[in-house]
Amino acid sequence: MFVAGVGMVPFTKPGGGLYEVMGPEAIKLALEDAGVGYESVEQAYASYVYGNSCSGQRVVYGAGLTGIPIFNLNNNCSSGSSALFLARQAIESGALECALVVGFEQMNPGPLAEGYTDRANPFDDFDKVADDLIQIDLPPAVRYFGAAGVEHMERYGTTFSDFAKVRAKASRHAANNPLSVFRTIMTEEDVLNAPVLWPGVMTRPMACPPTCGAAAAILVSGDFAKRHNLDTHVRIAAQSMTTDIPATFESRDMIHLVGYELSQRAAANVYEQSGVDPKDLKVVELHDCFVQNEVLTYEALGLCPEGGAQQFIADGDNTFGGRVVTNPSGGLLSKGHPLGATGVAQCFELTQQLRGKAGDRQVENLRHALQHNLGLGGAIVVTLYERV
Repeated sequence: MFVAGVGMVPFTKPGGGLYEVMGPEAIKLALEDAGVGYESVEQAYASYVYGNSCSGQRVVYGAGLTGIPIFNLNNNCSSGSSALFLARQAIESGALECALVVGFEQMNPGPLAEGYTDRANPFDDFDKVADDLIQIDLPPAVRYFGAAGVEHMERYGTTFSDFAKVRAKASRHAANNPLSVFRTIMTEEDVLNAPVLWPGVMTRPMACPPTCGAAAAILVSGDFAKRHNLDTHVRIAAQSMTTDIPATFESRDMIHLVGYELSQRAAANVYEQSGVDPKDLKVVELHDCFVQNEVLTYEALGLCPEGGAQQFIADGDNTFGGRVVTNPSGGLLSKGHPLGATGVAQCFELTQQLRGKAGDRQVENLRHALQHNLGLGGAIVVTLYERV
């Protein structure tokens, strides 16, 4: 199953983009990149978190009105990769040969807000654990991931400066990505001296910004690609999705609460399916919604040993010239995080990397590329792309 085309619009700050404009533009770019018309698409999967019912139809109708099934998908921050997961399954099952995936988000400034206040909060179980373990009043996501970072610091000796180094790395990578919302390079000192969200744990640049944006991908079967003479350089070699298990809540551990074990399990499934070892990877796009989660995910994906993230950072193994370039796009921290678009934007970046078309951020001599996308609440999707 092949990624025949990808498209992405520049990500912007809140107020800089309308979903009904960004989404169709991303679809147009993906179709042009694939070299197929919209009439070839048999099903469409639209991912977003903040929007009205059938926003997916509003976006996809911008590409055409052919009467095909259109599915609206919300899996929190992993909505985009969840849509890719469903489209891949449909093609591999033989149900269809050509699918469109489009992710988009039009966000407001500030911390994420609860959509409905007249019913149970889907994070109630998460809050029960967090309330028992943390006595600090902060927005929920800051509290969850910041506390997981504190646990990592206490358990393995990770420092505030280590987190700042990772954030500075993201800014250097994003400087070479014309689609990133933030392209100004920050030093470690800049990050440390920025406005504080949690003293000694998190400054504002260590949290990803609310963002507007859209990205799209065209997935096709091998037979379809052959008949239409499409680019078959990039295929999905393996993919796995995991959701929460009893240990998420029973371990009373903030690192596990934010999906560490789920990332481990999904990655292990992908490595087993593909026969690829994490030591063979040279590029990864992972879910750095907070710097702390990037550090945890180094270990969860097996890029370094458990407890080895600090040395991994110190050795520069997370950037160009090191062992595995993490988030060459700039990641969620600098590229931006329009929730429904993020997973598809990761697909865009890794497809360009495997094609050798990533410009100044190109990682050389690639055969495989790994994607990790987390939606707290929760779902985690890990995908291995392969250059054929």
